Amino acid sequence: MAEEVHWVSAAEAVRRLGEGELKLADYVEALIERTERLARLNTYVSHDPDLIRRSLEKRPAGPLHGLPFALKDVIDTADLPTTAGTPALREWRPGRDAPIARRLLDAGGTLMGKQAPGELSFGMTGNSPAFGTVRNPYAEDRIPGGSSGGTAAGVAAGLVPAALGGDTGGSCRVPAALCGCVGFRPTHGRYNGRGVVPISSTRDTLGPLARSVADVRLIDGICAPTSADPGPADLAGLRLGVPRGHFYDDLDPDVAAVTESALSTLAARGAVLVEHDIPDVTPLNELVGFTVVLYEVGRELSAYLYRHDAPVTLREMVHQVAIPQVRESLESVLEDLVPSAAYRKALVVHRPALRAAYAGYFAEQDVSAIVVPTTPLPARPHRPAGEDRTVDLNGAEVDAFLTYIRNTDPPSNAGLPCLSIPSGLSRDGLPIGLELVGPDSSDARLLAIGEAVERALPPLPRPPL
Repeated sequence: MAEEVHWVSAAEAVRRLGEGELKLADYVEALIERTERLARLNTYVSHDPDLIRRSLEKRPAGPLHGLPFALKDVIDTADLPTTAGTPALREWRPGRDAPIARRLLDAGGTLMGKQAPGELSFGMTGNSPAFGTVRNPYAEDRIPGGSSGGTAAGVAAGLVPAALGGDTGGSCRVPAALCGCVGFRPTHGRYNGRGVVPISSTRDTLGPLARSVADVRLIDGICAPTSADPGPADLAGLRLGVPRGHFYDDLDPDVAAVTESALSTLAARGAVLVEHDIPDVTPLNELVGFTVVLYEVGRELSAYLYRHDAPVTLREMVHQVAIPQVRESLESVLEDLVPSAAYRKALVVHRPALRAAYAGYFAEQDVSAIVVPTTPLPARPHRPAGEDRTVDLNGAEVDAFLTYIRNTDPPSNAGLPCLSIPSGLSRDGLPIGLELVGPDSSDARLLAIGEAVERALPPLPRPPL
């Protein structure tokens, strides 16, 4: 049991725990043992086995029946530090749980620890001079993606069945795609975001990562307000949008081949693939994304540090940032380079136009979801922090951050629900993801569609650990 229990799904674990078929103490010990054995993956910033064992004695009864879970280390907890992956906060404890953490704990969940983020949720590669390198379970010399890289790697490696990450422009979905698990970005505002180290209130959301869509649905049901269950989705007759422009441009050959195979499988199951582009998605997205982030991040980080009595100011924290490109970005934020007029225009003109473009696409093409590759390329090899600004794509050195978020960023700026599902492996055994994007507030329906797509596609083999 100590070996196989690592791969039990979250939903199945809840059933077995509730029926007494699986003993929580045994389950937790098995996960602790595996975490210690695979410590080289470096997925956790904080993992205290004694604290975990003590928590079992005071765990409340609830629908999760003790289900182990983990949190991206930007979510506040009373018992563990919230470092946000940055040196200035290494030992800092906010002193109280974020509401989203408290929801899971009050539902009877068992917190296994805090997982490594990209520094201040900006990092994409899992490299940190301060906290070490997070390794991809499918190939330890490859990046896990970011910024929820430790979260995705821990779930994919069988260290924990489910976890909460965070997503601003792709931070749940990108590492889910690269590490071979499922990552969900809910509709903006669906989850309570208080008590979380912020980037942008306009764009930030928390989101579950797990090894199946059913497990994501389980966690979503605890984190989100109650919503009607739309019932199972049927691929037969389901209209899915396939916008080739922007989202299918300049793909890694393996991503292109696996994605086309997935589309063919869905069509063979009766899905209707509607090939039509989203009008003006690229220019509209460019007018929103970084203008909003670079205006909001300094103000919101500073307010967070003040409200939570952190030991440093924003300026002091920025001067200690370990990753050079993150420090450079935040130093530019301190200089207030984004005019308030440009920010207001992004919010009141360009973002509504982007949302309207998506809404019009769903209505005019009569599609229930959009299907695109989650990332244009699989996980690339680790490079030292500071030397990992670029990756190779089809023979060209391209910006790593912008390239990995190319397909995940536009629906993030529109605030839409998005789901990344494993779609296959590259020729060298690296996971590839398929992203589904739904209309605003269609979360339950999108998850049902995700389960139907997941059933149609071949399951990934487990990582060779």
